[in-house]
Formats: sequence, structure tokens, C-alpha cells
Amino acid sequence: MFHATTILACKGENKAVIGGDGQVTFGNTVLKSNATKIRKLYNGKVIAGFAGSTADAFNLFDMFEGILEQKKGDLLKSVVEFSKAWRKDKYMRQLEAMMIVLNTEHIFILSGNGDVVEPEDGKIAAIGSGGNFALSAARALDRHANLDEETLVKESLLIASELCIYTSDRIKTFTLTKGDAS
Repeated sequence: MFHATTILACKGENKAVIGGDGQVTFGNTVLKSNATKIRKLYNGKVIAGFAGSTADAFNLFDMFEGILEQKKGDLLKSVVEFSKAWRKDKYMRQLEAMMIVLNTEHIFILSGNGDVVEPEDGKIAAIGSGGNFALSAARALDRHANLDEETLVKESLLIASELCIYTSDRIKTFTLTKGDAS
């Protein structure tokens, strides 16, 4: 397992939210705690987050956004095409990296192994070092608290930051609302 940023996303009926802590580490040293590893893509109609090397993130985001443009923003077609391209590229598939991409209709986890995974619940996904902590917190809060998607993402990432040494409490989020991104 590699040590990287924690990214959590939640897709509700009318809203999609992604959040990340932005911590950059080198071994056991925190180099930076406020990096932005989430991004709006395709004119703000898709949001994405990345766990892994920041330099690799820029390449993968650019590659994915190019495919989104080719597919006219169709997220389902774009993730399949991107997964094929990522898997076929000898350099890129060696990356220990993952992405979450979502809009108000779909949510996917992508990896260099060619994986395109839609979460079982179709609602909550997490990646990165603190991903399992954030995912567990989000599922519990979703079940037992009446929180909006943005609060759920922020609170879950804060819980993960208390448990994972590679996750900070400096949380950034992006939100899409159905109808706003048309």
C-alpha cells in the first residue's frame, strides 16, 4: 500500500461532493499539508480526486479531461475509455495511483490496473491512505445521521485524519448540484 492523500466522494440524489485532505508526505515527513488533489473537470460538470504523486495527478487529470472532451462529457463512456488508455500505457500503468470521478449521475473509482469500479451502494467511494477510515466513517454517518453530502464528506475526512497519520485535517471540497452543471 502506498501512502497518499485521502479522497472521499459522496453522490446523493441531487448533489455530488468530493473532498480531500491534501497532505503530501515523503516517507515519515509531511512536506505540505494544503495541496489540492481534487479538481473540477469538463467545465465544472465532473469532479475528480487523486491519491498518489502530485506530478502524476496532473498527467492523469489532463488525460482524463481530454477523453471527457472527446466523449462530450459522457462520464460512463469516458471512464471506460480512460481505463483502457491508462492500462495500455506502459509507464502510466506502473503508477501506484487511483482516482475517483463523479457527477450527479455516476461515481467511479479508477486505477492503473484497468479497474472501473462503481461503489456497491452507488453513493460513497474513498481512496488513499486513509480511504478505509473515511469510507467507514461516511457509511456510519450516512446510516445514523441526517447530514447533507458536503457535511458527511468533511466529517468523515476529519475522522480519518484522527486515525491515519498520512491524512491531515485540512479538508477541501468541491460540490456539484443537479441542474447547476448543465
